[in-house]
Amino acid sequence: MSSTQHTPLPYYEDVSPGSGGLPPRAWSPASDAARLSLAGTWAFRLSPTATAEDDSFARPGHDARGWDEIPVPGHWVLHGHGAPIYTNVRYPFPVDPPRVPTENPTGDHLRVFDLPADWPEGGDAVLRFEGVESCARVWLNGEELGTFKGSRLPHEFAVGAVGELLRRRGNVLAVRVHQWSSGSYLEDQDQWWLPGIFREVVLEHRPEGSLSDFFVHASYDHITGEGTLRIDADPGGRVTVPELGLDLATGESATVAVEPWSAETPRLYEAELTTVGESVGLRVGFRTVAVEDGLLRVNGRRVLFRGVNRHEFHPEYGRALDLATMRRDLVLMKRHNINAVRTSHYPPHPAFLGLCDELGLWVIDECDLETHGFAGLDWRGNPVDDPRWTPALLDRAARMVERDKNHPSIVMWSLGNECGTGRGLSAMADWVRERDPSRVIHYEGDLSCADTDVYSRMYAPHDEVDRIGQRSEPPWGDPELDRKRRALPFIQCEYAHAMGNGPGGLSEYQRLFEAHERCQGGFVWEWIDHGFARRAPDGRVFYAYGGDFGEELHDGNFVCDGLLFPDRTPSPGLIEYKKVIEPVRIEGDGAAGTVRITNHHDVTDLSHLVFSWTYEAEGEVVGSGELTVPPLAPGESADLKLPAPAATEPGDETGWTIEARLATATAWAEAGHPVAWGQLPAVGRAQRPRSLASGGAARRDGDRIVLGPGVFDAATGALTALGGLAVTGPRLDIWRAPTDNDNGASWQPDERYGLIWRRLGLHRVRHRVDAVEAADGALTVRTRVAPAATDLGLETVYRWTTDGDRLSLSVSVTPRGQWTCPLPRLGLRLGVPAALGDAEWFGGGPGEAYPDTRAASRLGRWALSVDDLQTPYVRPQENGARADVRWVRLTAPDGTGLRVEGAPPFWFTARRWTTEQLDAAEHTPDLVASADTVWLNLDHGQHGIGSQSCGPGVLEPHHLVAGPAAFAFTFARLG
Repeated sequence: MSSTQHTPLPYYEDVSPGSGGLPPRAWSPASDAARLSLAGTWAFRLSPTATAEDDSFARPGHDARGWDEIPVPGHWVLHGHGAPIYTNVRYPFPVDPPRVPTENPTGDHLRVFDLPADWPEGGDAVLRFEGVESCARVWLNGEELGTFKGSRLPHEFAVGAVGELLRRRGNVLAVRVHQWSSGSYLEDQDQWWLPGIFREVVLEHRPEGSLSDFFVHASYDHITGEGTLRIDADPGGRVTVPELGLDLATGESATVAVEPWSAETPRLYEAELTTVGESVGLRVGFRTVAVEDGLLRVNGRRVLFRGVNRHEFHPEYGRALDLATMRRDLVLMKRHNINAVRTSHYPPHPAFLGLCDELGLWVIDECDLETHGFAGLDWRGNPVDDPRWTPALLDRAARMVERDKNHPSIVMWSLGNECGTGRGLSAMADWVRERDPSRVIHYEGDLSCADTDVYSRMYAPHDEVDRIGQRSEPPWGDPELDRKRRALPFIQCEYAHAMGNGPGGLSEYQRLFEAHERCQGGFVWEWIDHGFARRAPDGRVFYAYGGDFGEELHDGNFVCDGLLFPDRTPSPGLIEYKKVIEPVRIEGDGAAGTVRITNHHDVTDLSHLVFSWTYEAEGEVVGSGELTVPPLAPGESADLKLPAPAATEPGDETGWTIEARLATATAWAEAGHPVAWGQLPAVGRAQRPRSLASGGAARRDGDRIVLGPGVFDAATGALTALGGLAVTGPRLDIWRAPTDNDNGASWQPDERYGLIWRRLGLHRVRHRVDAVEAADGALTVRTRVAPAATDLGLETVYRWTTDGDRLSLSVSVTPRGQWTCPLPRLGLRLGVPAALGDAEWFGGGPGEAYPDTRAASRLGRWALSVDDLQTPYVRPQENGARADVRWVRLTAPDGTGLRVEGAPPFWFTARRWTTEQLDAAEHTPDLVASADTVWLNLDHGQHGIGSQSCGPGVLEPHHLVAGPAAFAFTFARLG
């Protein structure tokens, strides 16, 4: 508290959770009691401060004809009133808890409504707000109902029966919403600050004898196969489950044989809870959650979380999501093998959890609590360790648990995120554990794990995860707490930061999760980029991030760190994640014609999948069929023999592709949806020659040198034409537009190579020609490639030969000086005519890949336009490389073009702007396509991607070390 405080604080600054509200209760969307949605267009007035206007607007008859209008649910800053603010950690106001600035945008909302003609006469009614940021004061028909804080939690007020406060016609609902309040100190959650009434407002009839609350207890005994159901309710009533033949009094238990609920088998039983005044439809899932023998088990089985963190976000509506968008998110998750969601960092819309029950996802439900902005103050004044704030913390915990307690998908309650430690968190843990001992408690921020049932970390590097998996991590200070922690299961509640191009290192993490029982998976940060849709002057849509709205403080594009682009298009990161976490492992020896299938599901056997094989030669399918796989139980493997391969041409590269697909349709995908795949090389690629047999000597022609179909500049040795096709270059290229992970985060302890590369000047190297030599049927060009102001350099020798129709280029690179960092890339860059806008290649695809993001890169023959090769990251950066390429051709509509073959296989990238232009761009409309040139990169090597925008950097095996290198390409004109 501020030492200068002398008078009572206003309601929006005091530390209480509010006043006048009803106790929290379970959410019941399937009640037969009357409900009236108050969503729609409301009158709206924005004031610059909390006290600029009096409360006369709340009185019936107030003239609001001059007010604006705004949709509810909605955020006023997305409808022309003020602007969003993005900060990650820092509070966008002075830290003086619980005080907030005088400049406190305040939105007055008015809605006049009538009751439906069939609204019942008897009973009472409650007014329910599902979510308001950050503090609200509510009046109905001029009478104040109360105030509340806790933006992403429900709040209810009693409004009595019809004829009392509530009227048949002309009800005036007035809500004053303050952007800043004491509650803002508890909601520093790495997201946009978006004030407003962003979830539903509903009037609910409460008949006499209706439910005030109920609690579904539905456990499962994996030994007997029986479930035990008990539903506690106030007032009492009866519970029926027709499918199980149950008709019970509330509070009475029954044990019957059931099918358990899990994320893989989301079995729900329709039930009905009936009291004198109300009937509520329920969907009951039987499951038991426990930590046993140092493992988190559900229904007796260890589970492995293949999860994501999910903020609620829409590129136009912010956190005001509709049911279709929620379902779309979950369907995308299921289709990409994701089985778990952490609701970072607040309880989601309650309907989202119902969809998790239905579709099948494990859920960590997280409290609406984060005080991360105190970290930079050494946690001075942190509310979670100030007992004056404890009632507000307990209120938030209770509103989460009571609202969501009947969802079988929830297996953990999370106390919050990045709050440091304190007595308030312990009080929350004690309350939650007493109220609901059937779930485990999660909190990442306390390494002692004093209040938790799992050991949770963020962004622990691979080597540390390995030690934790062996329970050999360094001891923690208190021996008793250290013993407790060492005995707990381990999860990464955040890992693999999906910002921009990446994340890298997913495969290595997954192998650790599978190798160590204690390591029970993790949750990638995060699900979706939070970019707001905007239009450039030319009409192109782009996505705005921090700083694009004139914020005083902001954290740039750190808000764009998801596996989905803002329009919900899957990013390459999501495609990679799907492959890495696929629940069936397909390995084997393609040359021997054998395959091993391993079931990595937690619960189900493989009977829900069908398997097929194809045999490919040079990327073309030459044989296919079905593969009979036994219904392996979780953890089981089978070694199977593949059929005899089809005959192919001598020297063809061949291999097998095995796929696992859904045998029948599910609620989230059609039959045939691909779940897993694997490729098994059979016959390797025949080694192509590094140089062509001489097809004639190089000859000078004025200021040109001609070698077969190639024309070169005599002074520089640069290729200028190939069989009449204009060419710029090729020459050595080592620069890439740094990714967000290259640039890293300011708090990272390790070297951030994106900054080092720029500091060394690798973005502005110079090329010195030392010799141009035409002899022995070859053209040899000797150069030195180096940045200014250092003695580092790369001696590069280009040797051109020809067979008369094609040109072959052998390149050797020798580093000079003390290179202490890896290179961004190593290869050639050349320009070709802009008409060559279509690409076809034999290699990895169809999407982009880099050394540590290549699990999903599938060997085959692929075709895309140059424009479609680009990945439109919200902040432009290196993208679009295809891995393991044997050959690529770029063609114009008339069939003319260029074919390039490489030895060894290479990476290729093609785009209509230079790397330097890509590097300079801040948003996608900054990239202007060249009218003349397509720029083609042919890379011998690429540095890995890593996750250093918040997590660990590139693992050493994926470093592109600056060492001697040799590679070769053959160029041929097409058409």
